[in-house]
Amino acid sequence: MKRNYWIVVLILFVFFVISFLTNIMGPLIPDIINDFDVSLAMASLLPFAFFIAYGVFSIPAGMAIEKYHEKSVMVFAFAVSFLGGGLFALFPSFHVALFSLFLIGSGMAMLQVAINPLLRVAGGEENFAFNSVLGQLVFGLASFLSPHLFSYLVVNLEDYSSLSQPNSFLTFLHGVVPVDLPWVSLYWIFGVVSLLMALFIVSVKLPEVELTTDEKVGAWSTHLELFKNKTVILYFIGLFAYVGTEQGVANWVSKFLAVYHRLDPRIEGADTISWFWGLLTVGCILGLILLKFMDSRLVLKLFTGAAIIALTFGLWGSPGVALVAFPLVGFFASVMYSVIFSLALNSVAQNHGAFSGILCSGIIGGAVVPLIIGLIGDAIGLRGGMTFLYVTLGFIFSIGFWAKPLVNNKTIKVKSHEQQVAVVG
Repeated sequence: MKRNYWIVVLILFVFFVISFLTNIMGPLIPDIINDFDVSLAMASLLPFAFFIAYGVFSIPAGMAIEKYHEKSVMVFAFAVSFLGGGLFALFPSFHVALFSLFLIGSGMAMLQVAINPLLRVAGGEENFAFNSVLGQLVFGLASFLSPHLFSYLVVNLEDYSSLSQPNSFLTFLHGVVPVDLPWVSLYWIFGVVSLLMALFIVSVKLPEVELTTDEKVGAWSTHLELFKNKTVILYFIGLFAYVGTEQGVANWVSKFLAVYHRLDPRIEGADTISWFWGLLTVGCILGLILLKFMDSRLVLKLFTGAAIIALTFGLWGSPGVALVAFPLVGFFASVMYSVIFSLALNSVAQNHGAFSGILCSGIIGGAVVPLIIGLIGDAIGLRGGMTFLYVTLGFIFSIGFWAKPLVNNKTIKVKSHEQQVAVVG
Protein backbone atom coordinates (compact mmCIF):
# COMPACT_ATOMS: atom_id res chain seq x y z
CA MET A 1 0.00 0.00 0.00
CA LYS A 2 1.02 3.65 -0.40
CA ARG A 3 3.14 4.92 2.48
CA ASN A 4 1.66 7.80 4.46
CA TYR A 5 4.44 9.67 6.18
CA TRP A 6 2.09 12.27 7.66
CA ILE A 7 0.53 9.44 9.63
CA VAL A 8 4.04 8.38 10.68
CA VAL A 9 4.61 11.91 12.01
CA LEU A 10 1.28 11.73 13.85
CA ILE A 11 2.26 8.39 15.43
CA LEU A 12 5.64 9.80 16.49
CA PHE A 13 3.80 12.68 18.17
CA VAL A 14 1.62 10.12 19.96
CA PHE A 15 4.85 8.53 21.22
CA PHE A 16 5.84 11.99 22.48
CA VAL A 17 2.52 12.51 24.28
CA ILE A 18 2.61 9.03 25.87
CA SER A 19 6.09 9.64 27.22
CA PHE A 20 5.26 13.14 28.42
CA LEU A 21 2.25 11.94 30.39
CA THR A 22 3.94 8.77 31.66
CA ASN A 23 7.28 10.04 32.91
CA ILE A 24 6.37 13.35 34.57
CA MET A 25 5.51 11.54 37.81
CA GLY A 26 9.01 11.71 39.32
CA PRO A 27 9.28 15.51 39.55
CA LEU A 28 5.75 15.72 40.99
CA ILE A 29 6.21 13.33 43.92
CA PRO A 30 8.13 15.65 46.31
CA ASP A 31 5.46 18.36 45.85
CA ILE A 32 2.65 15.83 46.32
CA ILE A 33 4.23 14.58 49.56
CA ASN A 34 4.60 18.11 50.91
CA ASP A 35 1.30 19.60 49.71
CA PHE A 36 -0.93 16.64 50.61
CA ASP A 37 1.13 15.67 53.70
CA VAL A 38 1.37 11.97 52.82
CA SER A 39 3.93 9.28 53.63
CA LEU A 40 6.36 7.76 51.11
CA ALA A 41 4.13 4.70 50.81
CA MET A 42 1.02 6.82 50.21
CA ALA A 43 2.85 8.87 47.59
CA SER A 44 3.95 5.67 45.83
CA LEU A 45 0.29 4.78 45.33
CA LEU A 46 0.24 7.45 42.60
CA PRO A 47 2.64 5.65 40.20
CA PHE A 48 0.98 2.42 41.36
CA ALA A 49 -2.42 3.71 40.18
CA PHE A 50 -0.91 4.79 36.85
CA PHE A 51 1.07 1.66 36.01
CA ILE A 52 -1.38 -0.89 37.34
CA ALA A 53 -3.63 0.29 34.52
CA TYR A 54 -1.07 -1.16 32.07
CA GLY A 55 -1.44 -4.56 33.68
CA VAL A 56 -5.22 -4.29 33.57
CA PHE A 57 -5.64 -2.95 30.03
CA SER A 58 -2.71 -4.16 27.87
CA ILE A 59 -4.24 -7.50 26.87
CA PRO A 60 -7.91 -6.28 26.68
CA ALA A 61 -6.71 -3.34 24.55
CA GLY A 62 -5.20 -5.75 22.04
CA MET A 63 -8.48 -7.65 21.85
CA ALA A 64 -10.41 -4.40 21.42
CA ILE A 65 -8.15 -3.36 18.53
CA GLU A 66 -8.80 -6.65 16.74
CA LYS A 67 -12.55 -5.99 17.01
CA TYR A 68 -12.89 -2.19 16.74
CA HIS A 69 -9.61 -1.20 14.99
CA GLU A 70 -6.90 1.26 15.92
CA LYS A 71 -8.68 4.56 15.30
CA SER A 72 -11.62 3.86 17.62
CA VAL A 73 -9.34 2.62 20.39
CA MET A 74 -6.99 5.63 20.07
CA VAL A 75 -9.86 8.13 20.22
CA PHE A 76 -11.30 6.34 23.24
CA ALA A 77 -7.86 6.23 24.89
CA PHE A 78 -7.35 9.99 24.55
CA ALA A 79 -10.92 10.62 25.75
CA VAL A 80 -10.21 8.59 28.90
CA SER A 81 -6.93 10.48 29.40
CA PHE A 82 -8.76 13.81 28.96
CA LEU A 83 -11.27 12.76 31.62
CA GLY A 84 -8.44 11.83 33.99
CA GLY A 85 -6.47 15.04 33.49
CA GLY A 86 -9.53 17.28 33.64
CA LEU A 87 -10.89 15.60 36.75
CA PHE A 88 -7.79 16.31 38.81
CA ALA A 89 -7.30 19.78 37.33
CA LEU A 90 -10.79 20.76 38.56
CA PHE A 91 -10.76 18.84 41.86
CA PRO A 92 -7.15 18.59 43.08
CA SER A 93 -6.97 16.20 46.02
CA PHE A 94 -4.93 13.10 46.80
CA HIS A 95 -7.81 10.65 46.37
CA VAL A 96 -8.92 12.24 43.10
CA ALA A 97 -5.29 12.06 41.93
CA LEU A 98 -5.29 8.27 42.36
CA PHE A 99 -8.39 7.81 40.21
CA SER A 100 -7.18 10.42 37.72
CA LEU A 101 -3.84 8.70 37.23
CA PHE A 102 -5.53 5.33 36.78
CA LEU A 103 -7.61 6.83 33.97
CA ILE A 104 -4.58 8.47 32.32
CA GLY A 105 -2.61 5.22 32.64
CA SER A 106 -5.49 3.29 31.07
CA GLY A 107 -5.45 5.62 28.09
CA MET A 108 -1.68 5.35 27.67
CA ALA A 109 -1.84 1.53 27.87
CA MET A 110 -4.39 1.41 25.07
CA LEU A 111 -2.31 3.77 22.94
CA GLN A 112 0.87 1.73 23.42
CA VAL A 113 -0.86 -1.35 22.03
CA ALA A 114 -2.45 0.51 19.10
CA ILE A 115 0.37 2.53 17.61
CA ASN A 116 3.02 -0.08 16.72
CA PRO A 117 0.93 -1.99 14.12
CA LEU A 118 -0.22 1.36 12.75
CA LEU A 119 3.38 2.53 12.47
CA ARG A 120 4.31 -0.63 10.55
CA VAL A 121 1.56 -0.10 7.97
CA ALA A 122 1.86 3.69 7.60
CA GLY A 123 5.64 3.72 7.22
CA GLY A 124 6.06 0.36 5.51
CA GLU A 125 7.40 -2.91 6.85
CA GLU A 126 10.79 -2.21 5.25
CA ASN A 127 11.09 0.94 7.42
CA PHE A 128 9.48 -0.45 10.57
CA ALA A 129 12.71 -1.11 12.48
CA PHE A 130 14.02 2.40 11.72
CA ASN A 131 10.70 4.06 12.58
CA SER A 132 10.45 2.07 15.81
CA VAL A 133 13.87 3.32 16.91
CA LEU A 134 12.85 6.84 15.87
CA GLY A 135 9.74 6.44 18.00
CA GLN A 136 11.88 5.48 20.99
CA LEU A 137 14.08 8.54 20.45
CA VAL A 138 11.00 10.78 20.37
CA PHE A 139 9.76 8.99 23.49
CA GLY A 140 13.04 9.79 25.21
CA LEU A 141 13.01 13.39 24.04
CA ALA A 142 9.62 13.94 25.68
CA SER A 143 10.87 12.37 28.92
CA PHE A 144 13.89 14.69 28.82
CA LEU A 145 11.79 17.82 28.23
CA SER A 146 8.86 17.21 30.60
CA PRO A 147 10.80 17.86 33.86
CA HIS A 148 11.97 21.19 32.41
CA LEU A 149 8.36 22.18 31.69
CA PHE A 150 7.53 21.21 35.28
CA SER A 151 10.28 23.48 36.61
CA TYR A 152 9.23 26.35 34.32
CA LEU A 153 5.58 26.19 35.35
CA VAL A 154 6.10 25.74 39.08
CA VAL A 155 8.78 28.43 39.44
CA ASN A 156 6.93 31.01 37.32
CA LEU A 157 3.48 30.38 38.78
CA GLU A 158 4.84 30.63 42.33
CA ASP A 159 6.53 33.94 41.45
CA TYR A 160 3.75 35.12 39.15
CA SER A 161 3.19 38.41 41.01
CA SER A 162 6.84 39.35 40.55
CA LEU A 163 6.92 38.67 36.79
CA SER A 164 7.23 41.90 34.80
CA GLN A 165 5.47 40.65 31.66
CA PRO A 166 3.87 37.20 32.12
CA ASN A 167 2.81 35.57 28.85
CA SER A 168 -0.79 34.64 28.12
CA PHE A 169 -0.06 30.94 28.76
CA LEU A 170 1.07 31.63 32.33
CA THR A 171 -1.74 34.14 32.84
CA PHE A 172 -4.37 31.55 31.92
CA LEU A 173 -2.86 28.92 34.20
CA HIS A 174 -2.53 31.42 37.04
CA GLY A 175 -6.27 32.04 36.78
CA VAL A 176 -7.32 28.37 36.98
CA VAL A 177 -4.67 26.73 39.17
CA PRO A 178 -4.74 26.95 42.99
CA VAL A 179 -2.07 29.39 44.15
CA ASP A 180 -0.61 26.88 46.63
CA LEU A 181 -0.60 24.01 44.08
CA PRO A 182 1.21 25.36 41.00
CA TRP A 183 2.15 21.86 39.78
CA VAL A 184 -1.56 21.15 39.14
CA SER A 185 -1.03 23.23 35.99
CA LEU A 186 0.46 20.11 34.39
CA TYR A 187 -2.91 18.37 34.64
CA TRP A 188 -4.56 21.19 32.72
CA ILE A 189 -1.98 20.57 30.02
CA PHE A 190 -2.61 16.80 30.18
CA GLY A 191 -6.34 17.35 29.72
CA VAL A 192 -6.06 19.87 26.90
CA VAL A 193 -3.46 17.88 24.95
CA SER A 194 -5.52 14.67 25.29
CA LEU A 195 -8.70 16.42 24.11
CA LEU A 196 -6.94 17.97 21.09
CA MET A 197 -5.41 14.62 20.16
CA ALA A 198 -8.79 12.86 20.37
CA LEU A 199 -10.42 15.49 18.14
CA PHE A 200 -7.55 15.42 15.67
CA ILE A 201 -7.55 11.63 15.32
CA VAL A 202 -11.33 11.70 14.72
CA SER A 203 -10.70 13.98 11.74
CA VAL A 204 -7.81 11.93 10.27
CA LYS A 205 -8.19 8.91 8.00
CA LEU A 206 -5.92 6.19 9.30
CA PRO A 207 -4.76 3.29 7.11
CA GLU A 208 -6.36 -0.11 7.45
CA VAL A 209 -4.19 -2.42 9.51
CA GLU A 210 -4.07 -6.15 8.97
CA LEU A 211 -2.43 -7.57 12.07
CA THR A 212 0.39 -10.02 11.56
CA THR A 213 0.46 -13.28 13.49
CA ASP A 214 2.93 -11.76 15.96
CA GLU A 215 0.68 -8.71 16.52
CA LYS A 216 -2.53 -10.62 17.21
CA VAL A 217 -3.24 -10.92 20.90
CA GLY A 218 -5.12 -14.19 20.81
CA ALA A 219 -7.74 -15.69 23.07
CA TRP A 220 -7.61 -15.89 26.86
CA SER A 221 -7.02 -19.64 26.58
CA THR A 222 -3.78 -18.96 24.68
CA HIS A 223 -2.57 -16.66 27.46
CA LEU A 224 -3.43 -19.19 30.13
CA GLU A 225 -1.51 -21.86 28.22
CA LEU A 226 1.53 -19.59 27.93
CA PHE A 227 1.46 -18.87 31.66
CA LYS A 228 2.12 -22.59 32.23
CA ASN A 229 5.48 -22.13 30.49
CA LYS A 230 8.35 -21.42 32.93
CA THR A 231 10.20 -19.41 30.29
CA VAL A 232 7.22 -17.10 29.82
CA ILE A 233 7.01 -16.49 33.57
CA LEU A 234 10.72 -15.73 33.85
CA TYR A 235 10.68 -13.20 31.04
CA PHE A 236 7.52 -11.61 32.43
CA ILE A 237 9.43 -11.13 35.70
CA GLY A 238 12.33 -9.72 33.66
CA LEU A 239 10.16 -7.01 32.09
CA PHE A 240 8.52 -6.44 35.47
CA ALA A 241 11.98 -5.93 37.01
CA TYR A 242 13.14 -3.59 34.24
CA VAL A 243 10.16 -1.23 34.35
CA GLY A 244 10.24 -1.39 38.14
CA THR A 245 13.90 -0.33 38.11
CA GLU A 246 13.28 2.46 35.62
CA GLN A 247 10.33 3.89 37.52
CA GLY A 248 11.89 3.20 40.92
CA VAL A 249 14.77 5.52 40.08
CA ALA A 250 12.73 8.11 38.15
CA ASN A 251 10.01 8.39 40.80
CA TRP A 252 12.20 8.54 43.90
CA VAL A 253 15.50 10.17 42.90
CA SER A 254 14.20 13.74 43.29
CA LYS A 255 12.93 13.04 46.81
CA PHE A 256 16.18 11.18 47.60
CA LEU A 257 18.29 14.19 46.59
CA ALA A 258 16.08 16.47 48.69
CA VAL A 259 16.21 14.25 51.80
CA TYR A 260 19.91 13.30 51.80
CA HIS A 261 21.56 16.21 49.99
CA ARG A 262 19.11 19.10 50.57
CA LEU A 263 18.83 19.73 46.82
CA ASP A 264 15.77 21.52 45.43
CA PRO A 265 13.45 18.89 43.84
CA ARG A 266 12.08 21.56 41.47
CA ILE A 267 15.52 22.45 40.13
CA GLU A 268 18.30 19.88 40.74
CA GLY A 269 15.79 17.06 41.24
CA ALA A 270 13.95 17.81 38.00
CA ASP A 271 17.25 18.23 36.13
CA THR A 272 18.48 14.85 37.37
CA ILE A 273 15.30 13.13 36.21
CA SER A 274 15.57 14.90 32.87
CA TRP A 275 19.13 13.67 32.37
CA PHE A 276 18.14 10.18 33.53
CA TRP A 277 15.68 9.96 30.63
CA GLY A 278 18.00 11.81 28.25
CA LEU A 279 20.91 9.44 28.84
CA LEU A 280 18.57 6.45 28.67
CA THR A 281 17.70 7.60 25.15
CA VAL A 282 21.34 8.17 24.16
CA GLY A 283 22.23 4.76 25.54
CA CYS A 284 19.68 3.18 23.19
CA ILE A 285 21.79 4.34 20.24
CA LEU A 286 25.00 2.87 21.68
CA GLY A 287 23.13 -0.32 22.51
CA LEU A 288 21.94 -0.68 18.92
CA ILE A 289 25.54 -0.41 17.70
CA LEU A 290 26.91 -2.89 20.24
CA LEU A 291 24.21 -5.43 19.39
CA LYS A 292 25.60 -5.55 15.86
CA PHE A 293 28.95 -6.79 17.21
CA MET A 294 28.17 -8.61 20.48
CA ASP A 295 25.79 -11.28 21.74
CA SER A 296 22.78 -9.63 23.33
CA ARG A 297 23.23 -11.61 26.55
CA LEU A 298 26.76 -10.24 26.98
CA VAL A 299 25.54 -6.69 26.31
CA LEU A 300 22.83 -7.18 28.93
CA LYS A 301 25.34 -8.39 31.53
CA LEU A 302 27.78 -5.55 30.87
CA PHE A 303 25.17 -2.80 30.98
CA THR A 304 23.34 -4.23 34.00
CA GLY A 305 26.59 -4.63 35.93
CA ALA A 306 27.47 -1.01 35.14
CA ALA A 307 23.99 0.11 36.23
CA ILE A 308 24.47 -1.63 39.60
CA ILE A 309 27.79 0.19 40.08
CA ALA A 310 26.22 3.55 39.11
CA LEU A 311 23.32 2.97 41.52
CA THR A 312 25.81 2.29 44.32
CA PHE A 313 27.61 5.58 43.69
CA GLY A 314 24.25 7.37 43.51
CA LEU A 315 22.99 6.00 46.83
CA TRP A 316 26.19 6.46 48.85
CA GLY A 317 28.16 9.11 46.99
CA SER A 318 28.44 12.83 47.64
CA PRO A 319 25.85 15.26 46.21
CA GLY A 320 28.05 15.91 43.16
CA VAL A 321 28.58 12.19 42.58
CA ALA A 322 24.87 11.43 42.99
CA LEU A 323 23.91 14.05 40.40
CA VAL A 324 26.08 12.20 37.86
CA ALA A 325 25.52 8.61 38.99
CA PHE A 326 21.71 8.50 38.90
CA PRO A 327 21.49 9.68 35.27
CA LEU A 328 24.13 7.07 34.44
CA VAL A 329 21.79 4.40 35.79
CA GLY A 330 19.44 5.51 33.02
CA PHE A 331 22.23 5.31 30.44
CA PHE A 332 23.10 1.73 31.39
CA ALA A 333 19.44 0.71 31.68
CA SER A 334 18.87 1.79 28.08
CA VAL A 335 19.39 -1.61 26.43
CA MET A 336 17.52 -3.69 28.99
CA TYR A 337 13.98 -3.43 27.64
CA SER A 338 14.79 -4.19 24.02
CA VAL A 339 17.23 -7.01 24.85
CA ILE A 340 14.88 -8.72 27.34
CA PHE A 341 11.94 -8.39 24.94
CA SER A 342 13.86 -9.79 21.97
CA LEU A 343 15.38 -12.63 24.02
CA ALA A 344 11.89 -13.49 25.25
CA LEU A 345 10.28 -13.63 21.81
CA ASN A 346 13.24 -15.58 20.43
CA SER A 347 12.83 -18.15 23.21
CA VAL A 348 9.37 -19.41 22.17
CA ALA A 349 8.43 -20.92 18.83
CA GLN A 350 4.84 -19.65 18.50
CA ASN A 351 2.06 -17.42 19.90
CA HIS A 352 4.32 -14.38 19.79
CA GLY A 353 1.35 -11.99 19.75
CA ALA A 354 -0.09 -13.36 22.98
CA PHE A 355 3.39 -13.53 24.51
CA SER A 356 3.99 -9.87 23.62
CA GLY A 357 0.78 -8.96 25.43
CA ILE A 358 1.95 -10.83 28.52
CA LEU A 359 5.33 -9.12 28.37
CA CYS A 360 3.70 -5.70 28.04
CA SER A 361 1.67 -6.50 31.14
CA GLY A 362 5.01 -6.66 32.93
CA ILE A 363 4.87 -2.86 32.87
CA ILE A 364 2.99 -3.20 36.17
CA GLY A 365 6.48 -3.44 37.65
CA GLY A 366 6.37 0.34 37.40
CA ALA A 367 3.45 0.20 39.84
CA VAL A 368 4.75 -2.36 42.32
CA VAL A 369 8.46 -1.55 42.71
CA PRO A 370 8.04 2.17 43.58
CA LEU A 371 5.40 1.09 46.11
CA ILE A 372 7.81 -1.42 47.70
CA ILE A 373 10.49 1.30 47.84
CA GLY A 374 8.02 3.64 49.55
CA LEU A 375 6.97 1.03 52.11
CA ILE A 376 10.58 0.17 52.98
CA GLY A 377 11.46 3.88 52.93
CA ASP A 378 8.84 4.66 55.56
CA ALA A 379 10.31 1.93 57.77
CA ILE A 380 14.08 2.46 57.44
CA GLY A 381 14.57 5.52 55.23
CA LEU A 382 14.43 6.18 51.49
CA ARG A 383 18.04 5.12 50.93
CA GLY A 384 17.17 1.74 52.41
CA GLY A 385 14.05 1.60 50.26
CA MET A 386 15.99 2.26 47.08
CA THR A 387 18.39 -0.59 47.83
CA PHE A 388 15.52 -2.83 46.72
CA LEU A 389 16.62 -1.90 43.19
CA TYR A 390 19.55 -4.29 43.69
CA VAL A 391 16.98 -7.10 43.68
CA THR A 392 15.42 -6.04 40.36
CA LEU A 393 18.79 -5.33 38.73
CA GLY A 394 20.13 -8.62 40.07
CA PHE A 395 17.35 -10.54 38.35
CA ILE A 396 17.95 -8.69 35.08
CA PHE A 397 21.68 -9.48 35.38
CA SER A 398 20.82 -13.18 35.81
CA ILE A 399 18.98 -13.25 32.47
CA GLY A 400 22.31 -12.93 30.69
CA PHE A 401 23.30 -16.29 32.18
CA TRP A 402 20.16 -18.43 31.90
CA ALA A 403 18.64 -17.11 28.66
CA LYS A 404 18.69 -19.75 25.90
CA PRO A 405 17.06 -18.17 22.82
CA LEU A 406 16.18 -20.36 19.87
CA VAL A 407 17.67 -17.66 17.63
CA ASN A 408 20.62 -15.43 18.63
CA ASN A 409 20.92 -11.83 17.50
CA LYS A 410 22.80 -11.47 14.22
CA THR A 411 26.24 -9.91 14.66
CA ILE A 412 28.89 -8.57 12.30
CA LYS A 413 32.09 -10.59 12.40
CA VAL A 414 35.15 -8.34 12.35
CA LYS A 415 38.06 -9.94 10.51
CA SER A 416 41.45 -9.92 12.20
CA HIS A 417 44.49 -8.35 10.49
CA GLU A 418 45.92 -11.81 9.72
CA GLN A 419 42.66 -12.90 8.06
CA GLN A 420 42.62 -9.75 5.93
CA VAL A 421 46.22 -10.36 4.82
CA ALA A 422 45.36 -13.96 3.95
CA VAL A 423 42.39 -12.84 1.86
CA VAL A 424 44.53 -10.30 -0.03
CA GLY A 425 47.26 -12.91 -0.59
